[in-house]
Formats: sequence, C-alpha cells, structure tokens
Amino acid sequence: MQKINTFLMFEGQAEEAMNFYISLFEDSEVLSMTKYGPEGPGREGSIIHASFALKGQTYMCIDSHVKHGFTFTPAISLYVHCESEEEIETLCGKLLDGGSALMPLGEYGFSKKFAWVKDRFGVTWQLNLA
Repeated sequence: MQKINTFLMFEGQAEEAMNFYISLFEDSEVLSMTKYGPEGPGREGSIIHASFALKGQTYMCIDSHVKHGFTFTPAISLYVHCESEEEIETLCGKLLDGGSALMPLGEYGFSKKFAWVKDRFGVTWQLNLA
C-alpha cells in the first residue's frame, strides 16, 4: 500500500471518471469499489469509496453526497511524463473531449511539447513529452 494517495472527490461522476482514466493508460485497473445502496445517504449506485491504479500508481475517489461550494482547481494537477508524440497527442485529445485547454498542446520554453488540460470532470492534467 502506498503511504500517500491522490484522493478525488466527485459529486456523482466518480465511477465514470475512474473508468475513463483507466481506459487512457495500459496496466490500469479498478482495485476496489463500494457503492451506496437504497438506504443512502448517497444516491443509490454512487461511490462510497473506490481505489484504482494508473500504471501502478494508486488513486482513490468518492462521490460526495454533500454538495460543496468547491470543486477541483488547477492549483493541483496530475502530471504525465509522455514517452512519444503519439502518446501525448492521444492523451491530450481524449482529455480535451468535453474539457478545455489551460495551455494548448505546443512548444514552450521549458518543454518541446506540453499541454495543460482540464478534463470533462474538472480534473487538470499536465502532459509533457519527455
């Protein structure tokens, strides 16, 4: 077990987001998932707690049944070291589907190819061609 895990809080989209993320990376999987039943307090079928792995790195997520006045912020993002042009372009395209570019895919002084995107769930990703 990792000592420190990234923990993502959604409001009804945790399972969809988790399945989307594991579809992006080889060697990724859902490790565990517990859902609310009809007794609640969350919506039936939403995630009480789930763990998933992306390329061996473990993440956790939930569907909060409490509405909060905040969501994800670009102040923290998932940083991906891409190994090829194809990988960075594919990831960028998939993450931008329903999302937005904070820094479009391009050449920057610190990187020959980089993008900073917010996916359709509000999670931000920095993609860098290594």
